[in-house]
Amino acid sequence: MEYQNPQPVVPSRPAASPAPGPGRTIISETAVAKVAGIAARSVPGVYSLGSVPSRALGAIRDAVGSSDHAAGVHAEVGETQVAVDITLVASYGTPLHALANDVRAAVYRAVEELVGLQVIEVNVEITDVYVPAPVKTTAPAGPEREALL
Repeated sequence: MEYQNPQPVVPSRPAASPAPGPGRTIISETAVAKVAGIAARSVPGVYSLGSVPSRALGAIRDAVGSSDHAAGVHAEVGETQVAVDITLVASYGTPLHALANDVRAAVYRAVEELVGLQVIEVNVEITDVYVPAPVKTTAPAGPEREALL
């Protein structure tokens, strides 16, 4: 469903600029999902958005130079309200409840400020925790020996 603004446009521009005429504004679920996805990714502790299959598809998309800012995000847009579902992977060491609250706050703020819709809920599902691979160190070979001739 898409949001359609039934209110007539009220000019808020200076008199020198031409005033826009009446019309409607339609904001798609895809646009809202992208705004929410960018906001969620900006939160420290979010490793990636989406489930394992969607992240695999995202890796292929990234390899060919494209990106999907709405991956792992689903938005349901009504006339004046929106609900957002976010699936994410957290970085190891990040407190998960605090991360979910930070993501929720960032999405509320971004969608309400940038899209202009009232956010009624943001559901956060943490499906995995990213654990970085251990750093491999090369062991010293021992004291160097001089070559015997």
